[in-house]
Amino acid sequence: MTDFAPTCPPRSLENAVEDHFIPAEASWSGVVRKGQTIRIEDSYGQQAIDTLFYRADDFAERYSNQDTMRAQTGAYVGIGTKLISNEGNVMLTMTADSCGRHDTSAGACSCESNTVRFGHGAKYLHACRDNFVLEISKHGMSKRDIVPNINFFMNVPISPDGKMTIVDGISAPGDYVELVAEMDVLCVISNCPQINNPCNGFDPTPIRVLIWDAVTHIGA
Repeated sequence: MTDFAPTCPPRSLENAVEDHFIPAEASWSGVVRKGQTIRIEDSYGQQAIDTLFYRADDFAERYSNQDTMRAQTGAYVGIGTKLISNEGNVMLTMTADSCGRHDTSAGACSCESNTVRFGHGAKYLHACRDNFVLEISKHGMSKRDIVPNINFFMNVPISPDGKMTIVDGISAPGDYVELVAEMDVLCVISNCPQINNPCNGFDPTPIRVLIWDAVTHIGA
């Protein structure tokens, strides 16, 4: 029997099966199949990307920040992190990260939180919660189905006494994360429209999402 070296064509724009440009302040959703890799790219740098995951065939199962942090005994999401659902199942595994700082504690901005933090003049500004409501409604869900999310590329230091502060992002143009789906998942993104704190450098910008099929190895 002859052994052949596995053929693993590198991921490229040419062999991506999906390529989405998400405008500043906009939302997006799509299904990532088991084994596929999703890349979320901060195209211009210093842009928070609020993200939720739901099991594609049962939206009642969804990302759990509490279970994810408990499973990895850490407050941040990074390479090797397994994103855990509220049912205790692994939804995705992060396999690449060119930035190194991703929050899963501070949640999504809303009209209500903007009002409390920044005054009544901010009440009617667009917010991530609005984006999430809009996007999940396309899949038959409502605001009751929004849970604490991941904030990719958002820099939220946590002090020893537990206080959190949103500070300047450290992501550079083109920084990205990649995650491999361990089950079919619905990915829901709000390209954060926040202009009152530094999570977006006070200037929301477009982002990009790419998806690749699972790589098959050829051998004999």
